[in-house]
Amino acid sequence: MKATIVLFATLLLSSGLFARENTDVIVMKNGDRMTGQVKGLDQGTLYVSLPYVIQTLSVDWITVARIESTQLFIVRTEDGSVYRGTMKTSEKVGERPLRVEIEETPSQTIALAPEQIVEVAETSNDFWQRFTGQVNFGTTYSKANQNIQYSLGSEAEYLRERWSASAGWNSNLSSSTGANTATRNQVDGSYNHLLPRENYFYSGLFEFLQSSEQGIEPQISIGGGLGHYFKNTDRSRIYILGGFAWQNTQYSQAHSSAPEQNLAAGMIAAELKLFEFNKTNLNFTGTLFPMLNDAGRVKFNTNAAYYIKITGNLSWNISFYGNWDNRPPPNFSGSDYGTSSGLSWTFGMK
Repeated sequence: MKATIVLFATLLLSSGLFARENTDVIVMKNGDRMTGQVKGLDQGTLYVSLPYVIQTLSVDWITVARIESTQLFIVRTEDGSVYRGTMKTSEKVGERPLRVEIEETPSQTIALAPEQIVEVAETSNDFWQRFTGQVNFGTTYSKANQNIQYSLGSEAEYLRERWSASAGWNSNLSSSTGANTATRNQVDGSYNHLLPRENYFYSGLFEFLQSSEQGIEPQISIGGGLGHYFKNTDRSRIYILGGFAWQNTQYSQAHSSAPEQNLAAGMIAAELKLFEFNKTNLNFTGTLFPMLNDAGRVKFNTNAAYYIKITGNLSWNISFYGNWDNRPPPNFSGSDYGTSSGLSWTFGMK
């Protein structure tokens, strides 16, 4: 856990060490013109940094008329295709539609309609510049029973042309007078690689879970499978992944003398993301584990969060977590769930 905190702190502090020249040109449909740095495009929002403005600007992608940059970008489209190169838009002549041109090499240029593009991210030969993510924090306190609750979380993504790797960490603690302190810690990691077939990918997943409520310390899940994007636009993203997993669970001896369990499982994972420009963001992930060597036993984990933009990189969020086991060992709880709210701060291209 300490290593995770150090990693994200390093990313935050180092983000200002890789500045580049403010030479990107952005022209709006109403004629406004800006010169600065295009940081990226995500969830229908173009992020732009100007040398005379402290915060990163959020620009609605559909209001942009023209863009030109010599920076290298990774560009993802609705059909799952990925391109790497400099980016500029062609001049609109008469009724001819505007095209975004990605110059991969001096002799190879890809032309795309703006509505085809769902994500743009800066890339370079510098390792640290390829990261993007966010940090979440929330806390509540009640004097009546000296109750205090906190939630901490962070996530980061490393993006390349055909693949991406991501990691996330969530921690929840609840303490009150006369009751045992309840803790839950979860660390997730994933690797996704696009396949040649449109909107298909294969993925490897890792999960570490510790829950005092369920007496789990810890549970490690490793799996992999094949996934498909059912929707992948600048306003929504939906995918389902199916595969297999191995799960090792060690239970607290304070609850009972439950033995260590090693289980083989099927795996069905899903992700839903809905975006509204510069306002709200809804994220949901869930993973179902039907056990193969313990017939009839099913486990399910989920995390959901709703974000409301406050200003710049700062948002308010309310989140929900939960994990269930329909057949836990005797004297152990079959569920652990809760909610929290707090602030989120994004870093990287945003």
